[in-house]
Amino acid sequence: MLNTKQISVGEGKHHVAVLASITEDGLTIQLLGGEKPHVGAVVMSIPRPSLADQETVSCNSYVLPRMSHKDDEIAKPVAERLAVTLNQSVVVVAGLHVDEALPQDIELLFNNTYLAIDKLLAELTEL
Repeated sequence: MLNTKQISVGEGKHHVAVLASITEDGLTIQLLGGEKPHVGAVVMSIPRPSLADQETVSCNSYVLPRMSHKDDEIAKPVAERLAVTLNQSVVVVAGLHVDEALPQDIELLFNNTYLAIDKLLAELTEL
């Protein structure tokens, strides 16, 4: 079974789009936005029992950033949150870019990303 969800948050150069492909055995997430959506990083997070508490879910993550890109800084926490919350393997492909971004631009992109992921999780828990 394959299900897809699309969430958009923000406007203009702070727009973030999340496209999720949901299978019975994992999720693939495209996290794109800003002025130039692109492939900037790939992260795979695989859930496992926590080393500190076997009753708690944790995860291992594998990070592949594109040279001179920092998209892994948003892709990794998103992949880990989804993997731990849903107890599913997750791959996130991320690319958010704003030319000459100021700290407040980056903060808005991060905030819009987290809002989009909150909305995605709300929809997924309804399935």
